Amino acid sequence: MAKIYNGIPWFDQDGNTVNAHGACILKEKGRWYLFGEYKTDDENKYIGFSCYSTLDFTNWKFEGLALPPQKDDLLGPDRIGERVKVLKCPKTGKFVMLMHTDDLKYCDPCIGLAVGDSINGEFTFQGPLLYQGKPLKMWDIGTFVDDDGTAYLLTHEGNIYRLSKDYTQAVELIAENIAPGGESPACFKAKGKYFLLFSHKTSWERNDNYYFMADILYGPWEYKGLFCPKGSLTYNSQCSFVFHYDGEKGRIPVYMGDRWSFPRQASAAALVLLPIEAGESGMEIPQYLEIWSPDTLNTIPAKPEKLLSFRSNVEGESCVIPFHGSRIALFGRTFQEGGYADIDIFNGEGKLVHKTAIDFYSLVPCEGLRYLSPMVPEGDYTLKVTVSGVGGVWYNKKGDRFGSKGCFVELTGWKADVNL
Repeated sequence: MAKIYNGIPWFDQDGNTVNAHGACILKEKGRWYLFGEYKTDDENKYIGFSCYSTLDFTNWKFEGLALPPQKDDLLGPDRIGERVKVLKCPKTGKFVMLMHTDDLKYCDPCIGLAVGDSINGEFTFQGPLLYQGKPLKMWDIGTFVDDDGTAYLLTHEGNIYRLSKDYTQAVELIAENIAPGGESPACFKAKGKYFLLFSHKTSWERNDNYYFMADILYGPWEYKGLFCPKGSLTYNSQCSFVFHYDGEKGRIPVYMGDRWSFPRQASAAALVLLPIEAGESGMEIPQYLEIWSPDTLNTIPAKPEKLLSFRSNVEGESCVIPFHGSRIALFGRTFQEGGYADIDIFNGEGKLVHKTAIDFYSLVPCEGLRYLSPMVPEGDYTLKVTVSGVGGVWYNKKGDRFGSKGCFVELTGWKADVNL
């Protein structure tokens, strides 16, 4: 049974954090493939687009970098690569990758194009995506494939371009300026209606995302408002993509959003995947689910076995938890004064077997599961949680400050030998 763990780092076959953001996911020959931005913890520039695969959304395999940095051009040194989206073209059988490229100051946007022969192989960069013979100078993007196989490019501000039959050119602007000020677009179809999701522009901060609805992609598009409870900041996430999952309850649309964690995007950022309720009158995601199964739509309760009372903003102060088993879960609280905790697991011989970071910041406070370790051989271990003394802080182009007002780490409980 597939299980989705929301808002916490996932780990691959080597125990490394699944590093894929601004992502998309698609199914090929019974296996799910996740493509996203491969980040670092020290700077924001293009490192590559990653590819991971899974059968159950719990066990992830790192397939490698689907598109590594280029020697020059749009994805060369000191460039940005974001919002990667991958499509399989039914006409050619090839996999087409679209992305936002830019300079480090976000002053040279351009949509890029790459093509691959296999879903888990390396793609070949083709240069800019062309529209009317010229590079398409846009930034935040999404993609959508309709029931007839026609593919569309979505952009910030609410433009929709129809792609050519081989998906390698934009050939028609079918709708424009649907959402002035909107970014990170995502689209899906359900119950005969089209739904178009957007985020407000608040840099890496979360906000209350919103949506439009239409009978046809050409419009008219009707503004419908928020799809998550007001003030939840879209359950502390930003929309990125919507895919469909065929489970026991039928075919359901699944929201995919990012919990950015600047600057520790590689180790501490997480994804949020939630089932969407959509009908002829609108869509909503009525509640946040920490752990759930897309097969059954059942939720899995996550509660600590032993309580903790650790709260500190003193750099280097730590909490040490000896445990026996093959896995451990940590519970805690995120809030506006939260910062980063460094996580280390040592085996009985004192050897470091796992290391990562957890982000305890969120503008909207949230209490629950904060960390679920990768599986290790059953035995005696020690988990050490250390206050880093650092909280995520960033600025937008206007110089507005976003992020944490402190560096607190707050733990409320733990559970060893976890079967969640």
